[in-house]
Amino acid sequence: MKEEKLQLNDGIFDARTLGVPKMIVLGLQHTFAMFGATVLVPLITGLSVSTTLLCAGLGTLLFHVLTKGKVPAFLGSSFAFLGGFALVAPKLADGSSNLEMLPYACGGVVFAGLIYLLMSGLISVFGVDKIMKFFPPVVTGPIIISIGLILAPTAITNCSTNWLLAIVALGTVVVCNIWGKGMVKILPILLGVVVSYVVAVITGAVDFSAIKDAAWLGLPVRGSAMAKFDLSAILTIMPIALATMMEHIGDIAAISATTGKNYIRDPGLNRTLLGDGLATAMAGFLGGPANTTYGENTGVLALTKIYDPRVMRIAACFAILLSFSPKFDAVINTVPTAIIGGVSFILYGMISAIGVRNVVENQVDFTRSRNLIIAAVILVSALGFNSIGGLSFGIGSVTVSLSGLAIAAILGIVLNAILPGNDYTFDKVDVPENPMNMQV
Repeated sequence: MKEEKLQLNDGIFDARTLGVPKMIVLGLQHTFAMFGATVLVPLITGLSVSTTLLCAGLGTLLFHVLTKGKVPAFLGSSFAFLGGFALVAPKLADGSSNLEMLPYACGGVVFAGLIYLLMSGLISVFGVDKIMKFFPPVVTGPIIISIGLILAPTAITNCSTNWLLAIVALGTVVVCNIWGKGMVKILPILLGVVVSYVVAVITGAVDFSAIKDAAWLGLPVRGSAMAKFDLSAILTIMPIALATMMEHIGDIAAISATTGKNYIRDPGLNRTLLGDGLATAMAGFLGGPANTTYGENTGVLALTKIYDPRVMRIAACFAILLSFSPKFDAVINTVPTAIIGGVSFILYGMISAIGVRNVVENQVDFTRSRNLIIAAVILVSALGFNSIGGLSFGIGSVTVSLSGLAIAAILGIVLNAILPGNDYTFDKVDVPENPMNMQV
């Protein structure tokens, strides 16, 4: 097959026809998509950026091994655990990172990852159909929508630091995706970053001073930063896994809706949870933040329509290589925040749009009061509680903090379970003409 014949039916590209060089460039694009959010977590918590990149790359490869290489997902830093880190390792009086307590927070992340393994085991024993009865499209759809809407203010905040650069990045992405041909059409994110970065250099918005002082090579893991274990820290951070597992299900549903393949069924939710859980436990052990499947990369999938998981594995290898280069880390950190905001502007909107599509394609009946109530509670809880910083409560001497998305997911699951009329059945049969229809 000639490489000129890249476009198949419905505008979806077959990555097998692209060739190795183009696949590498596509992988680099996914690296750019995840980089801004992935490094933001260590910048906030005080963890090592290099360790975070290493854990993201290794975690993604581990996830792909455990999911039989079928799911086009990238695992990056989870924002859901920021509250736990703030409780276990609060900033010092001078605003510097609490390097003494950070390893204990990472120890809590290790145990949080083990919660995923427990849920994976339950699905393996009782079957995904029984477990998924608690996660029908009327629950997962609004959760996916909420993920994009919750991320939206971050995009606007980043854009506001320099609207010129943000608009150039956003405009380049739109123009390349709508009017571009060939590789231009499937590399909108990378081109958006490059074009807006050139504008940033011309306008003097880039500070190169940190690059000169950075070393070319360095080890990404420090022994003193690796996980240490303390019961109070473990009990503080472990409950967050209950929330992030709901996010995981929403993310896998989003990837499934994007690609048109039901990954909750094949390779199975038990395998995706196992992969995410072990990747999180490994990251915590090495001194990095918890991992999670990344919505940013799902947005890239939706834009490029190239769903080959090998592209994600190439991105993971880039992340691992970058973790050994403080010099490159410094270079990437010169990308202005506004450019990340401009790119995120479209990506975050794509996530919510995918949630809408998930609801529509699964024919959720909103003429039924139960479905309207469930969706309404999820959306209002996710956005409302997120706006006030979530909800915190004490259990003995331990304070548990739930994000708005966690509260929304829990309430949605509970309402779906107790309200009459839950006739949802997970589809066990392949339906080639509508792969994402989960109803019998």
